[in-house]
Amino acid sequence: MPGYVLTNFFIYAIVNAFTPGPGNILALNTVTNYGWKNGKRLFFGIFTGYYAVQIICAVFVYGVGTFLPNALNVMKYIGAAYILWLAIHIAVSKPEPAADTGSASFMKGFLLQFINVKIYMFGITALTGFIAPYSTALVVLIGFELLIATIGTIATMTWIGVGILIQKVYLKHYRVINIILALTLGECIWSMLK
Repeated sequence: MPGYVLTNFFIYAIVNAFTPGPGNILALNTVTNYGWKNGKRLFFGIFTGYYAVQIICAVFVYGVGTFLPNALNVMKYIGAAYILWLAIHIAVSKPEPAADTGSASFMKGFLLQFINVKIYMFGITALTGFIAPYSTALVVLIGFELLIATIGTIATMTWIGVGILIQKVYLKHYRVINIILALTLGECIWSMLK
């Protein structure tokens, strides 16, 4: 595989991973509301779900050519509806630093990734555009998808770090910040459905 292909793969992966998406925005919102300690179950769910979805993408590219495209088309609308629900929830939420962490659960973060069409498209596009022309071996595809998930996890950790840094500002200006986050999720929905 030529070096320029790997370079382009990494550029694509980094840009895609660091742009706002449902997982990054939910992580940012959760850390500003609950902090790291109370939100870490959700974060670990997001990370674990990311790896699971990327393995699914590798298996898809390897050989499940007819089932997943139809499922992705349906999942796009299910994902858009869920992201809309998240956007509304974020827009109307108030900071609850001492709140029960029931909404910051591992399963919420984990399941979000299974309907997060952005990471399916991210993984499948990365493999079909950069890797599959040079190798379709399952171990190679899974290896690159695990690399994508690792880059995505680093990106989400960066969003969490930003959330920790702005937590005090957030508590003072939560309404404006929540509306901006909700509108950003709205843009995610728009880009998924257009």
